[in-house]
Amino acid sequence: MTFFTVFFQMLALLIMIGAGYYVTKKGMLDAHTNNQMSDLIVNLFNPLLVLASAANSVGKISLDAMKLIGIIAVGMFLAFILAGMILSPLFEKDKEQRKIFQLMFVFSNVGFIGIPVISSIFGEQYVVYVSEFMLVYTLVFYTYGIALMDGQFSKSSLRAMANPGTVSALLAMAVIIWGIQLPEFLKTAVAYLGNVTSPMALVAVGFALAESDLKKIFCQPRLYAFSAVKLLVLPLALLPLLRLAVPNADLLAVCMVMFGMPVGNMPLILGNQRGLDVSSCSAAIILSTILCVLTVPVLMLFAG
Repeated sequence: MTFFTVFFQMLALLIMIGAGYYVTKKGMLDAHTNNQMSDLIVNLFNPLLVLASAANSVGKISLDAMKLIGIIAVGMFLAFILAGMILSPLFEKDKEQRKIFQLMFVFSNVGFIGIPVISSIFGEQYVVYVSEFMLVYTLVFYTYGIALMDGQFSKSSLRAMANPGTVSALLAMAVIIWGIQLPEFLKTAVAYLGNVTSPMALVAVGFALAESDLKKIFCQPRLYAFSAVKLLVLPLALLPLLRLAVPNADLLAVCMVMFGMPVGNMPLILGNQRGLDVSSCSAAIILSTILCVLTVPVLMLFAG
């Protein structure tokens, strides 16, 4: 897959973000509607896309590949946790704010952005691999993420693991492992609903961009440095190890995309809940999301 093939796929996603920016500026999309739309993505459309991918991948994906991706997902989060501990002091001196940067290193947007990117570049059948990253993400967030911010684990955070994303990931695993064939009418309905995910998720990013102070996003050199490390330096540093573990070129490319995803929303949500200043986090989410249009094709070039 050439650099320009991937670049134009990513450019198509950027156009969808631009559409979200446009409709927000024109008053066609407000905060209330965006919140409802985001809830639909997280609780309905995203989970259904994962399930649809699994249903269409029965017999096409080996269990060995699933196991390998699961191990790599665990390894990725362990590597990112270590990177966050070592590198976050370079970007933030305040102790509490440094925790936000540690979270930003670890918790990428593997679902909200990862699914549209994987689906557009590789095809819907590869989305099932994203579900494994999402499952590990959930486990790590509600254990390490909460413990980092609060200094301890909590039963309520563990209960929060039971959410539509986790359930859909587990169902996807079950469908693949046991070769469950869904009825065609059900597969069609699930696929149509799941396909709403990509454009709607990217329109939501455009809304966030339209509602933000562009100077705070694009005029902070440290956020460009952070984004470069997160989106390019870390994934490329892990690439030699990934080559040793993954013999299949397509799986290698999928993993590299997952390694190079932008900052996710959960650090922002957790920081807000704890009363921290999350302005830098908000800016980093939008900046890294836009920059990944350029960085993902670069990662594919090195992975090829």
